[in-house]
Amino acid sequence: MDPSLAPAAEPPPSSVQSTSSQPTLVRGLGLLDSVLLLVGGIIGSSIFLTAKDIAGALPHPVLFLLVWFIGGGISLCACFAFAELGSMFPDSGGQYVYLREAYGDLTAFLYGWMLFSVGNGGSIAALAVGTAAYVGSMIPSISQEHLVLSLAGIAVTRAHVVALILIAVVTAVNVAGLRQGTILQNIATWAKFVAMAAFVILGFAIGKGDWHHFTTPHGMLNGITANIGFSQMLSAFGVALIAVFWAYDGWVYITWVAGEVREPRRNVPLAMVLGVLIVGVIYVAMNMTYLYALPLSDVAQHETIAQAAAAALFSPAAATWLSALIALSVFGALACAILSCARVYYAMALDGAFFPQMAKVHPKYRTPAVALVGQSAWAAVLTLSGRYDQLYTYVIFGMVLFYTLTVVGMFLLRWKRPDIPRSYRCTGYPWLPAIYVLVGTAWTLNTIITRPTQAFWGTAIVLAGIPGYLYWKRSSRKAAAVE
Repeated sequence: MDPSLAPAAEPPPSSVQSTSSQPTLVRGLGLLDSVLLLVGGIIGSSIFLTAKDIAGALPHPVLFLLVWFIGGGISLCACFAFAELGSMFPDSGGQYVYLREAYGDLTAFLYGWMLFSVGNGGSIAALAVGTAAYVGSMIPSISQEHLVLSLAGIAVTRAHVVALILIAVVTAVNVAGLRQGTILQNIATWAKFVAMAAFVILGFAIGKGDWHHFTTPHGMLNGITANIGFSQMLSAFGVALIAVFWAYDGWVYITWVAGEVREPRRNVPLAMVLGVLIVGVIYVAMNMTYLYALPLSDVAQHETIAQAAAAALFSPAAATWLSALIALSVFGALACAILSCARVYYAMALDGAFFPQMAKVHPKYRTPAVALVGQSAWAAVLTLSGRYDQLYTYVIFGMVLFYTLTVVGMFLLRWKRPDIPRSYRCTGYPWLPAIYVLVGTAWTLNTIITRPTQAFWGTAIVLAGIPGYLYWKRSSRKAAAVE
């Protein structure tokens, strides 16, 4: 961490926080709350699902673990750049604000539109259905096998109903106050820590694993041998990193709620860097436990690796306990997503670039209540549609592109706005953020070449927001003229 990162005075209210006639959001998140929010938002279901894809691409246990360090390191390169931007603009909306300041209103709006239409809406739907599905594996009466309604080709199961209830309850808690929402996500994250720690510690202490798994390659899988050349190795790492980047995604959440963080110029950068480091340690520990339980060749065969590892280490009955752990982990990510995501739409509405009602802060609870309810209503629609997973795969292309543009934006703002105070300056500048830009650009170009359909529809979803931008901007100008 850069030694220049020191406590700074609270910033004055900004245009992305309040207006003089409106109640304001409350700066109620401390450093610990911020770190827990970030970690809880990142760790959802991916750590329990991605090992198969990574083991299938990489033929040796050392490489299987190394890719998690590399993925975490690349994510940190972006975090360092975002941390500087967060110290410059400690407002609700985070990355939306950074893009607005670097590139203008339209680019920022298209990012926010992507989040609302599919990115965050799809994430909330997927997390809610995922929680319900894992609970259903323990309580069969609410599983996805029980159909409640079928209409126009859309099947609504009991799991979908439970997912809708979860979205409604978590939203209501967050509307009732920042403190209430924070307590909910803190409890879920601490419980997740305890459960994962128990799995790792008990796995190595009393589990029936084998240390030889850490040195035994799986020989041949998907046409890749243990003696592959450098170019093949690079390609294999690229494939594995797709899953690793997905697992690390979510560290941007804390930037979205920066307007409610105490001492944001200090705590937002600290939370980002500390949070990603903590997640990296947890991910490596979990994957080491998987390897201790099973040889790499078996890891590459199991979609639900955590349950397979638990059965190998302890007994088949442990799979039920693992289902509870995964349900808890996914629910914690759901709580973090609902709390954080609405702040982007609140910032957009304050700029006159989204539904005006979403700019309102509840006079009693001091939360962006309309934005919270609006995002969850749309997430509920996506939940019932059953298409959220397919849509989300399209916008992954756009999300990586906007991450890359934001890091480039830090370079632009060093040149355009050198006067803005920066209590934290990007560690490793310019080399570390440049590494991320190169990786992000290469990944984007590779997606365009190898997955043109995904890139096309991702771009189409983003550009579909332009008519809305023109409408809302025109409406806000008319409203301003009347006043």
